[in-house]
Amino acid sequence: MNLFRAILVLMTIAILSVTFIVGYNHGWSLIPIFFGEIASLTWSGQFNLDFTCYLILSALWLAWREHFTIQALALAGIASVAGIMFFAPYLIFLTYKCKGNMKLILIGESRI
Repeated sequence: MNLFRAILVLMTIAILSVTFIVGYNHGWSLIPIFFGEIASLTWSGQFNLDFTCYLILSALWLAWREHFTIQALALAGIASVAGIMFFAPYLIFLTYKCKGNMKLILIGESRI
């Protein structure tokens, strides 16, 4: 579990670092660029669409795991935009809350 947590910490640090550098050097207008690539029907666009699907899937899982409460839907909304910047810290939190029990992490306490 400690290795998993360490990987999540590294992912968080890496994406925050790269995001800051890219935003500083190229500005913070990601949305037009991101969806423009998808509309261009290039490999970059294909990757962005695939990534969008992963973001939606992770947000749906989070909302499902938390029983689609208002709080869960708010967290899912954040996850669908922030990606691993939100999702990795959320998983780190769950690893402690669930005491490393992956079944609890994946499906939540009430489904066991």
